[in-house]
Amino acid sequence: MGSAGVHIVCVALGVLGLIGTIVCCAVPRWRVSSFTGSNIVTAQSTQGGLWTNCVVQSTGQQQCKNYDSLLVLPSDLQAARAMTIIACMLSSLCILMLFCGADFTTCIENEAVKPKIGLVSGIGMILSGLLVIIAVSWAAHNVVRNFNDPLVHANQKKELGACIFVGWGAGVLFLLAGGLLCCFSRPNSGSGGTAKYYSNSAASAPNKNYV
Repeated sequence: MGSAGVHIVCVALGVLGLIGTIVCCAVPRWRVSSFTGSNIVTAQSTQGGLWTNCVVQSTGQQQCKNYDSLLVLPSDLQAARAMTIIACMLSSLCILMLFCGADFTTCIENEAVKPKIGLVSGIGMILSGLLVIIAVSWAAHNVVRNFNDPLVHANQKKELGACIFVGWGAGVLFLLAGGLLCCFSRPNSGSGGTAKYYSNSAASAPNKNYV
């Protein structure tokens, strides 16, 4: 079973990954304006996220508007909404399970159940990391493809926002935490069975007294 130090590190990585995923889901910084080619007007810039589209003035004023309809969004952002929300819910559940079944807590006193809880939590964190990475990678692919498309006007070109990189970092943290849990949360199946076999053999062996 994993040590308390490994579980503490995994909880910390999971919490940091959850914070990064929430930031990606809430902050409208997935796509930002690109000032390339003939697009030299920098008085204002646009920023798009999963829920809102914002216009930022050079003076610092920001005006945001929710999307009028879900059908207005491209397919990558529609899927990103679902995947980031599922990742937040799944990672929160896994962190709570890991905290209850970790070696540094006494919420669960059965030592045989703790490795199973850690393994399930690790698998859940790996799935959360994959969901976040798929969501931001899909959005990043579409942004890069449209940026390199010569048929797209320069005023409509976008660049990668900060949330894309935060999402990649959060996904890597989830994968690290899940990998550590899967490696260090394996039940001890060999030593216990061998010791029990030898103890039973010693108990059943006849006592012989030699003079």
